[in-house]
Amino acid sequence: MFEAVAEEVFRRYGRVWKASTLAVNRVYLKNQILPWFRGRPVAAITRAEVRRWFAGLRKTPAAANRSLPILSVILGQAALYGYREEGENPCRGIRRYPRPRRERFLTLAEAERLGRALRKAPPAPAALIRLLLLTGCRQSEIRTLRWRDYREGRLFLPDSKTGPRTVWLSEPARKTLDNLARTGPWVFPGAAGTGATAPSRDGPMPAGALARHWRRLSEAAGLGGLRLHDLRHSYASFALRHGESVLTIGRLLGHRDPATTLRYTHFADEMARRAAASVGAVLGEA
Repeated sequence: MFEAVAEEVFRRYGRVWKASTLAVNRVYLKNQILPWFRGRPVAAITRAEVRRWFAGLRKTPAAANRSLPILSVILGQAALYGYREEGENPCRGIRRYPRPRRERFLTLAEAERLGRALRKAPPAPAALIRLLLLTGCRQSEIRTLRWRDYREGRLFLPDSKTGPRTVWLSEPARKTLDNLARTGPWVFPGAAGTGATAPSRDGPMPAGALARHWRRLSEAAGLGGLRLHDLRHSYASFALRHGESVLTIGRLLGHRDPATTLRYTHFADEMARRAAASVGAVLGEA
């Protein structure tokens, strides 16, 4: 039955997923996939059935889009294990639900306002947020950074979302790190506190604490609607505006798939449009 095969796939194929990815995928398996396919012979699942299942998730498009590749892995591996005839995966070719862009990018004026707010903020969270802006790293990569990962003017991340990678640091980024006190293994340790639920210096700054600092900072800087993750998008957009190639930006961001970086090419299109308008305004008078 499908559920038994799914469990075998998670046990065998799940080794290639990071632990956090495996845990998230299990949630989608439980909530979005098993309610439909439990009890079904895995060999009998057709493209038409997969389409009906996917259509049934249209009210939760984000969950549907995350669940589809998980189901694809299960059915693809089931064929390799001999539970289905090898051939075309019934999930292949099913188009995901379109989702509106959530990216929000800093303008130059907003970046200046953020800089002023950071200079007035507590040193540790200000440095953390400044590093996010200066490196394009994911918040978890900087929030859980250890001093041993910073050497030779670079960050050597042992376990980023796409695996181990090197982050090349600019002079302002290195200066931000060099100005921090080294009080333990964590670059941004949890604040000291009392009580059973108080964060401890034995671990990194909790994600919730960082989120609270960001809310205060973004409000002070007048950055309505800007998420912390949008600093990563902003880093990429500024790099593109200053002439860096999509390939280079992908390496800076640690993208494994070049297609992931192509989301930023609409900035190149906008820059080309503005350049054409500027040139036309000048030459149109000739």
